Amino acid sequence: MIQKSNGSSRRILTYPAIHPCDSISLVTLINSLIDLGRDICSYKSKFFSTNKRNARETFRQITNLLLFLQEVRNASLDPPNPVILSLSELHLTFQKLRYLLEDCTRDGARAWMLVNSDRVADQFRIVIRGMATGLDVFPLSAVDVSNEAKELLELIIRQARKASFESDPEDKKAMEDLMRILNHFEEGTAPDPVEIKQILNHLGIYKWSDCNKEVKFLDSEIELEFSNREIKSELELLSSLMEFMSYCRCVVFDSVDIETQHLNGRCNSSEALKGINGDDLKCPISLEMMSDPVTLSTGHTYDRCSILKWFSSGNATCPKTGKKLSNTELVSNLVLKGVIQQYCAENGVANSVSSRKNRDISRTVMAGSLAGEGALKMLAGFLVNKVANGSVEEMSKAAFEIRVLTKTSIFNRSCLEESGLIPHLLKLLLSKDSNTQENSIAALLNLSKHSKSKGVIVENEGLNLIVHVLRKGLKIEAQQHAAATLFYLASVEKNRILIGENPEAIPGLIELVKNGNDRCKRNALVAIFGLLVHLGNHRKVLASGVVPLLLNILKDSEREDLVTDSLAVLATLAEKVDGTVAILRRGGALQLLVGILNASTSRTGKEYCVSLLLALCVNGGLDIVARLVKNPSLMGSLYSQLSEGTSRASKKASAIIRILHEFYEKSSSASVTPVLPRERFVHVW
Repeated sequence: MIQKSNGSSRRILTYPAIHPCDSISLVTLINSLIDLGRDICSYKSKFFSTNKRNARETFRQITNLLLFLQEVRNASLDPPNPVILSLSELHLTFQKLRYLLEDCTRDGARAWMLVNSDRVADQFRIVIRGMATGLDVFPLSAVDVSNEAKELLELIIRQARKASFESDPEDKKAMEDLMRILNHFEEGTAPDPVEIKQILNHLGIYKWSDCNKEVKFLDSEIELEFSNREIKSELELLSSLMEFMSYCRCVVFDSVDIETQHLNGRCNSSEALKGINGDDLKCPISLEMMSDPVTLSTGHTYDRCSILKWFSSGNATCPKTGKKLSNTELVSNLVLKGVIQQYCAENGVANSVSSRKNRDISRTVMAGSLAGEGALKMLAGFLVNKVANGSVEEMSKAAFEIRVLTKTSIFNRSCLEESGLIPHLLKLLLSKDSNTQENSIAALLNLSKHSKSKGVIVENEGLNLIVHVLRKGLKIEAQQHAAATLFYLASVEKNRILIGENPEAIPGLIELVKNGNDRCKRNALVAIFGLLVHLGNHRKVLASGVVPLLLNILKDSEREDLVTDSLAVLATLAEKVDGTVAILRRGGALQLLVGILNASTSRTGKEYCVSLLLALCVNGGLDIVARLVKNPSLMGSLYSQLSEGTSRASKKASAIIRILHEFYEKSSSASVTPVLPRERFVHVW
């Protein structure tokens, strides 16, 4: 009756219990209660970092209650309504207990459960008292059970009312120690390493990966709290805890016990996505891939923006079932969101959540708390020392830690840049250790997204070192990161000129487009696109032989993102006559582009395709226009862009339509037939 809950799809310390339906039979209700009770007792074998005593008392009472429920199930009776009512209330209590135990044993949430240990103890007390209240109205006289069972129930009720649920003394001490350490960070004084170790031991955090789970959980909670504009004090506490755990992760643990691909969430993702239909990941309202899936009380999932529009239009029903909703609460479906991210990343599908790099990190411009700011500044000094003076192993781990810290935090990037880290990190690009080199270039990639860091990298001869990794990186991943770093550096005009003047830079990017994996190709393409903003790089890119490579991608690749990026580069090259000539020199280019325009599902891809066709018309002469006029499918696709395309695509499609109509009107050849009736032509400017 009640599915096994999934803690990762529910906000921690929330208890969305569902009342059994009014028409439920006694047998079904009791069986479900017994299953829930056994599920609750199965948590005995799990690790409780906090509230151990309260959990033990709960298990004892539920174990006794299961004995009573099993005897009720075996009894023959025609139960009155009070029995169903009492057991239905008990069912709600069991659900809340299971959620509470899930939270107490949840990996990654141990620090948060520690600082909320008083609140959790109160919840244990409330739930168990509620259980006693529900059992109080149970009509024992109407149920044919033994006297021993009746006495057991009365004992359970008395004990539930008398039981004292308070925070464990050990939890209180650990929390006091933790708060003292956070105060040290706020005051700028280093905490006692022994105290830190004691807190981690109390929480059962013994490895780097344990600490990393805590950081990731706290970060996700901050994101949810920030998006919901929750209480500021909670945000500050979450931020302080996250930076405390980041500090511990770097300073306390000497080795990293997980692989990089696990850290990035890419391990066996293809295997996990087998059998998933992309249509099942689309919102039933918008029919678009969901970016923020939320679930209603009916169990159906929609994209948040779509269902909110549905509600704002005056609808109070579930769009799929038509059922009237008892409430309009939206529960974030974090599991599905993760699946959508993996699916989009693996299949090259453009989506606002296709990867963490597209996540809005504007909230991280400033430190979330004074304690968090102090912890990060101390950590920056620690990492600078390790990168500059550490052993080979310490340098490698420090580079990895910098990579992790700068991935999604603007403040972390700023703080590490101000610490003087970048010159030391650049030197590690020449390391003979492949992991050290990869982690260093990945860290520099993250830092290059920060405006001040761009200048520091270039001023310290960083361009030559990055191009060295691009050409001779010890791992393909390092070359991939180097290409992406050049893209961010090329956002500055002076850097675009310097990169173009480096004789190895553009050839290195072209080599990645030719021989790299899909991620390499994409990073190289966007870097080339960025360099083309400077007109002086146009001939260099064209001379590198990129056009045939890009046309091959358009012809052979099934990845939407690679096709879109290739179209962007070709459209930019075609703006000059020599670029147009290079594209048209390849046979079948026009037919290929028209086919992409007809079939592509990417609005951005269609925009670049229309831009490219317009440039070919303008620079390619009447022969190109004549060939396009004869294509029977082109005009329909162009007209669709007037209403369905982006603003730029609409304007450029209108320009092509005008060119084609003017050519037809001026043509003396009777063999050219009208593509569409003249009256359907629309000027859009």
